Amino acid sequence: MATRRILHIDMDAFYASVEQRDRPELRGKPVAVGGAPESRGVVAAASYEARTFGVRSAMPMSRAVRLCPELVIVPSDFAKYRSVSSRIFVLYREVTPLVEPLSLDEAYLDVTENAWGEPLAVEVAKRLKAEIRETTGLTASAGVAPNKFLAKIASGWRKPDGLTVVAPERIESFLQQLPVEALWGVGPATAKRLRERGIQKLVDVRTADPEVLRAAVGSMTEWLQKLAAGEDDRAVVPNRPSKSSSSECTYPEDITDLGRIRDEIAGMARDNAQWLGRRQIVARTVTIKVRYGDFTTITRSHSDRPTSDPDEIARRAVALLEKTEAGQRPVRLLGAGVHNLEMPSEEGARPAGDPESPQLKFEPASDW
Repeated sequence: MATRRILHIDMDAFYASVEQRDRPELRGKPVAVGGAPESRGVVAAASYEARTFGVRSAMPMSRAVRLCPELVIVPSDFAKYRSVSSRIFVLYREVTPLVEPLSLDEAYLDVTENAWGEPLAVEVAKRLKAEIRETTGLTASAGVAPNKFLAKIASGWRKPDGLTVVAPERIESFLQQLPVEALWGVGPATAKRLRERGIQKLVDVRTADPEVLRAAVGSMTEWLQKLAAGEDDRAVVPNRPSKSSSSECTYPEDITDLGRIRDEIAGMARDNAQWLGRRQIVARTVTIKVRYGDFTTITRSHSDRPTSDPDEIARRAVALLEKTEAGQRPVRLLGAGVHNLEMPSEEGARPAGDPESPQLKFEPASDW
């Protein structure tokens, strides 16, 4: 099979950059998009000026303000962000039909063959970055590589407005630099387990004792070993199916009434079931999320036969509350979700979606 030429394009601080573009008085200032700190808002996006103070997305806005007292808080305007995103994706699809959205602000593109007839993926990336800037006034960072895994990592290197290329002959030297967190699915907790077993760098996964590795990552073992070798044969899939649905709510005041907590979780679970029904898919796994008043956050999940039945999904979600201290400890946030999605079929269902990838920054490779 011919070597693919894959781009991962990620808009720079997208929501915050849109607000700074539309409000010139915000340019050069630390900006956070999200809810007010007094109403337990969280940061949806932070400008690069705010990031120098340690402000990050998903952080409670109250903490962001403590880190950066000069922070300018702007309410989210998702209708505007979706509009800008739509214009950007039009540009992508003028180049190739093989565009796989990951969110409003990032996507994979397979430009092995493209409408411009351009043989070099790096030239496609340069031209797209220029067209995005001309069309929207915003900057994007791009990674170019033979597969999704490497392209995703590369796009995070020179932010903002970066372009990093991992050519086939540079893959091994690129991989040698990476920490174990670069592997998809390896978050802080998994990385800690791996390091406790002497697996510090991505390439250490290759030589690790399979039993030791399995004890740390379970069923992900073979997948991580492939990535550690730089192998990722997943194609760019246009309009890929969602791999999960979830909803959550942060409450203005902590709640302690177990009856209300059950009702809230059941309602969220039913919303997710309706989402499944609209897409005519089913889910094997139900999850809940509970954040207590002291910010301790726990998740619980249960897998069983695939279903989209609202009563069944609500029942499973409420049952998971028995494995928490909800009702005994004040609750700040509740969430519920469905995962391991499948298409119902008499011959068996097929999984929907694929693993997430991290945003990491590493040394760039040569042009390709």
